Amino acid sequence: MNVFYEESGGFKVGSIVSRNDASLQVDTQHGKRAKIKAANVFLEFSSALGDFLPMVEQLAADIDLDFLWECCPDDEFGYEALAADYWGHAPSAAESAAIVSRLYGAPMYFYKKGKGRYKKAPEEALKAALAGLERKKREQEQIEQWVVELKAGQLPEAIRSQLMTLLWKPDKNTLEFKAFDQAARELNLPPLRLADKAGGISSVPDYLMAGFMLEFFPKGRGFGKYELPALPEDLPLSPVRAFSIDDANTTEIDDALSVQDLPNGNKRVGIHIAAPSLGIGLDSPLEKLLLSRLSTVYFPGDKITMLPDDLVEMFTLKEGHDCPALSLYVEVTPEFEPVAYENRIEKVHIAANLRHGALEQFFNEATLACDPGVDYPFKQELIWFWQFAEALEKRRGKYDPTRPVQMDYNFDVVDGKVLITLRKRGAPMDKLVSELMILANSEWGRMLAEADIPGMYRAQSMGKVRMTTRPEPHTGLGVAQYAWATSPLRRATDFINQRQLMSMIRGEKPQFEQGDAMLFAILRDFDTTYSAYLGFQDRMEHFWCLRWFSQEGISAPTATFIKEDLVRIDGLPMRVRIPGLPELARGDRIQLSVIRIDELMQEIELRCVGVLGHVDAAEDEASEAEPETGEADGQAG
Repeated sequence: MNVFYEESGGFKVGSIVSRNDASLQVDTQHGKRAKIKAANVFLEFSSALGDFLPMVEQLAADIDLDFLWECCPDDEFGYEALAADYWGHAPSAAESAAIVSRLYGAPMYFYKKGKGRYKKAPEEALKAALAGLERKKREQEQIEQWVVELKAGQLPEAIRSQLMTLLWKPDKNTLEFKAFDQAARELNLPPLRLADKAGGISSVPDYLMAGFMLEFFPKGRGFGKYELPALPEDLPLSPVRAFSIDDANTTEIDDALSVQDLPNGNKRVGIHIAAPSLGIGLDSPLEKLLLSRLSTVYFPGDKITMLPDDLVEMFTLKEGHDCPALSLYVEVTPEFEPVAYENRIEKVHIAANLRHGALEQFFNEATLACDPGVDYPFKQELIWFWQFAEALEKRRGKYDPTRPVQMDYNFDVVDGKVLITLRKRGAPMDKLVSELMILANSEWGRMLAEADIPGMYRAQSMGKVRMTTRPEPHTGLGVAQYAWATSPLRRATDFINQRQLMSMIRGEKPQFEQGDAMLFAILRDFDTTYSAYLGFQDRMEHFWCLRWFSQEGISAPTATFIKEDLVRIDGLPMRVRIPGLPELARGDRIQLSVIRIDELMQEIELRCVGVLGHVDAAEDEASEAEPETGEADGQAG
């Protein structure tokens, strides 16, 4: 005797060898002996074992599901009764098995209620299920059509419109993703390669920008609706004539400087910071905008400002205007020793916006060492400020004329061509601005701490930099505390610190008091966001460095060894790993050969072909250098 039974979601047949109440031993049609549960057996038959399943499958294939569903009673039923009704006679074993197989294989039509027992699906539920099945069929056909197009190098319009989302933040439930993913797997290509093969990547910078915008600016670069505040009218006008020093493209001019002679032979230095906090009210739409962006984003050839252009225009320290400012006045002796500090909330006349490109040819290390007698704006003030800056650097314990020179890099992109220029870190203009900003940030941090008002500080210890709301030493800069307060047009931390300072100066209750959870939340969000913005800037700069190689026809660059397999490409802000380097010492210069550049995947393959010599390597990792680079537009600091 043979049995027809269920196992592992399908039906099988076997010849009975032995049986007991709970189980049977059978020989399958393939000659394998198996133990099966008696509860899984549907029926017994005596016909030839090898012919039974093909006969059942043929009979089942001829059973129309819709007709079978109509034959079923509304109540629960057993397959035996349905088989008798359907066939119109006492069914054979094969006919009964065919009914079982058809019921089992159509769960949309028939709900299983127990072994061999079913209940027909309600008409509305069946219609909905069939419609869903038809929809899935049409969707799968659409997916297959898109896959064919993608594999042929064509980009379907539906996928083109979603391409950046598919590459950066895919929804794996969409048809577009399923088609794109299937095509990529069948072609054995990374998704980005497939997108490029199908003509979906117009440029790598556009691709990188699209991913960044999806993550941080999903509504676009615009600011939406807002009302511009009124400029404060009751501020006293300072008698000083201040000037700023910035790159040519800087629009958010946060800081300016002035110097006056005092009757006692000392000088009064003015550090004047733009004061948008005088116009942006608490809980205002503009404040919400500021706290949503948290910082200006810089990248080669462009930037996304933290504040709207027309608001920046109101508060930037613009040449020829009397601008609202938070000023720190420092009385300085002829020996360049700061002896007194005073804060003022005022208007300051900005006499000039000096620009690096125009000024550097006259104000540099060579002209300071040997004055050629050429006059230029604010010459005497700039020379004195440079001397004061060197004194401040010595005061911090960071003056070291023997220290290897580090370079800063400026990127300019015009019509797809990149220009990478170097600027020596610690050059007179940079040192002048950076030392005065370090002085202001450290002193304002000290004042907030003495007033027991929290702020946002940068701290460094054991080589690690972090944000904190309490003053802690910054060993890299050599100061007891370092608050960020000199870039309120470009960083939310500086804006909030400015508000806290304004409250301190006016003797008012600060927006945030010690232990305020909201201040911690803003600090956390800023730290995460600012790091992400810098990461995006690094990725964009990395691409333009790769483009520079091919643009300039560079096939044999040189590099300086740092450690292990890490080198720094000479003349570029680019560090890469090169496997298989010979035994080298830090500072060794090596000759490289470019093997392969893949701009799309942002990869470069280099090979070391020789050692050129040794230089004293500038320190790359020991300290946080960002504030000392000055407040130049487009730089981290």
